[in-house]
Amino acid sequence: MTDLVQPLAPPRSALHRAGPALLAFVAVRLTGIAVLAIWSAANGKSWHTLLSARWDSLWYTRVADLGYGFEVRLPNGDVHSNLAFFPLLPWLERLVSAVTPLGYADAGLAVSWIASLFAAWGIFAVADRLYGRTAGTAAAVLWSVLPVGIVTSMAYSESLFTALAAWALYAVLRDRWIMAGLLASLAGLTRPVGAAVVAAVWVAVVVALRKDEGPRARMLAGAVLAPLGAAAYVLWVGHRTGGGIVGYLDVQAGWGNGFDGGLAFARFIGDKLGGSPAFLAGIGLIVGVALVIWLYVKGVRQRQPLPLLVYCGIVVALALCASGYFGSKPRLLLPAFPLLFPVALAVARLRRSRAVLVLGSVALASAVYGAFWLNGSGPP
Repeated sequence: MTDLVQPLAPPRSALHRAGPALLAFVAVRLTGIAVLAIWSAANGKSWHTLLSARWDSLWYTRVADLGYGFEVRLPNGDVHSNLAFFPLLPWLERLVSAVTPLGYADAGLAVSWIASLFAAWGIFAVADRLYGRTAGTAAAVLWSVLPVGIVTSMAYSESLFTALAAWALYAVLRDRWIMAGLLASLAGLTRPVGAAVVAAVWVAVVVALRKDEGPRARMLAGAVLAPLGAAAYVLWVGHRTGGGIVGYLDVQAGWGNGFDGGLAFARFIGDKLGGSPAFLAGIGLIVGVALVIWLYVKGVRQRQPLPLLVYCGIVVALALCASGYFGSKPRLLLPAFPLLFPVALAVARLRRSRAVLVLGSVALASAVYGAFWLNGSGPP
């Protein structure tokens, strides 16, 4: 798909090839949890509760325990329904809890921790195939040291979704169409942004069909499989609520979520700029958005494969251009891992000692910020 594609290592050596990246990822995440435990103890809080039983984690475990149908009616008339939460994570929580002594909350942590490891491996695999092993390792580590990387250690669905998305894109790069379609379908059962994975698969299939590359039947099968997960859940919600095809959108509207092209986010930033105490926060938000856009443009200029650009572009657009709780936007960008590839290439060009120093310093800063964040406003 690109002149940067390199030969893949034999399957039997794939885990060995990714070993350094996975070990570094585990080290970063354990550091984050250790710092969180120390910080939480100093504040009289439980690190375990912060990771497994707050915010969205509670909604997922409630679905695993009691199924769908729970809702909270707010004084202003809004309705927060657990139908907003896609089912794959609570299904896995229920499965793990059924075959182990773990409760639903700890099962959610187990799923998230295992999925985060597979996500790091998938990110490594994609970057390794495009740019080589060193860049792949750097990409996986960079994903782990993001300021909101602690979310990958929480009983949230970001880790699971990123794992499915990364391996679906890897399957696309290897022309494994049916596998790509199946993984895209599972991603569509995990988060609404699963549409980004579906679009990536469809774009790849269209390009391959136009070039007449590969077995058409497998391509078409992958294209048909890709949207089934998301479509099934959205249609089921519409049937259950009586809202038809837009029923799920009505559920999201009850949470204050919608797509307005970024107008609400722009007003939020404008409000920050208008107040002196929050002025610096507004500037920081502008710089953050500009950085995201700049990294995406860098990816285009570096000729990332079209499916990656489509996937990443949709993830970024949905994160930045949706209304809702604005504190969630950093974690909503976690699955946009192709944004990290330009930085990974820059890190890969450094001497190893310097790269270790840079990434180690950022990892420690990320661990401290994650502990501070979870003990404060957190990532609803």
